[in-house]
Amino acid sequence: MKILHTADWHIGKKLHQFDLKEDVDLFVDWLVDLIQEKEIDVLLISGDVFDLANPSSEARTQYYRSLIKFRQIDCKIIITGGNHDSPNMLNAPKELLNLLNIHVVGGMPENMNEQIIALPNNENPELMVAAIPFLRDADLRKANEGETYEDRIKIHQKGIENTYLSAAEYCLEKHPNIPILAMGHLYTAGATTSESERDIQMGNQAMFHAARFGDKYEYIALGHIHKPQRINNNTPTFYSGAPYPLSFSERNDEKRVLLIDTEEGFEPTSIPVPVNRKLIRIQGDLNEISLKLQSLDAPYKLTSLIEIHMTEKEYSSEKVQALEDLINEFDQSGYEIIHRTIAFQNKIVGTSELYDSSQNLSELAPLDVFNKMIENHEMTEETRKEITNAFQIILEEVEQEQQD
Repeated sequence: MKILHTADWHIGKKLHQFDLKEDVDLFVDWLVDLIQEKEIDVLLISGDVFDLANPSSEARTQYYRSLIKFRQIDCKIIITGGNHDSPNMLNAPKELLNLLNIHVVGGMPENMNEQIIALPNNENPELMVAAIPFLRDADLRKANEGETYEDRIKIHQKGIENTYLSAAEYCLEKHPNIPILAMGHLYTAGATTSESERDIQMGNQAMFHAARFGDKYEYIALGHIHKPQRINNNTPTFYSGAPYPLSFSERNDEKRVLLIDTEEGFEPTSIPVPVNRKLIRIQGDLNEISLKLQSLDAPYKLTSLIEIHMTEKEYSSEKVQALEDLINEFDQSGYEIIHRTIAFQNKIVGTSELYDSSQNLSELAPLDVFNKMIENHEMTEETRKEITNAFQIILEEVEQEQQD
């Protein structure tokens, strides 16, 4: 049996308001072709199908359109909910999706048998799958008055451990000697995160040690962490990672899906996902940024996205404006600047730090405070006059409104 492990599609994701829907479509098209080419029997999606618990109608449409593309191939699909997903939203069409050979476990079900799938069927199983979704606090414990934070952490982790151990025992009772694979969506100890993961369960102290999954599983297919990686455990335990970059911190990740061929064992083979766009972070002073923007590589299939971080030693309003002009005038085919930050090594002190501690700001004239604030800024005398005049106009308007 051939199994493909993926996770963290985050349909509906916007990166600095730039919609990544084209990334999803190209990945799904490639995935359908790969499943046909490799004759995959089972596709696992380990959580975070959507980026938001209440996805837009456009994101839902893309999700269902993506699933329909799999109708042309004979492949079982198992989907579990992640921390970004709404269990009720994922579960709503589950009976209809069952007709398409798609099994959905949006949230922790009341009956264990709803999350245990025998493959290819119950009559002649070759593999058992414990499809465990993201486990919310309510799934694992009931709050008790007087619990400390440390107590809640221990209860939470014990609840996760018991869930996985119970699922394995259930599988062994139903079908002894049949190998078991677990799906999960959580943060395990030793995992390397990126900027795009949020809501890491109850902080880093809640990270779950992989040894607590137990020794009954042959493979553990994880989602939640976007960087592809193996977790240190006696059982093969892997994050497939997100199939395309979801933040600039993922720009150097080698995105992949994982193929398990049970006839050869449960060590997966990594299959690279084609790169359809690059995320580029450009850092430096104004001159360095300008030069780097002029030396970009050939474009990819999709528009490559650029994030700029300008750092200068001293504050300069002219350099700030020059960067804005540079961004506004940038017009290179296949590239788009979608975010920028500006930092100055010698930060400007606040107004409360400009004067001696014995002085009260309320006793000073507004124009005096303003002049003190801008006296160390690099600008021409003409610019300084224009800024001061603009401030005086605003000040007069504010004072007039107060009189009225």
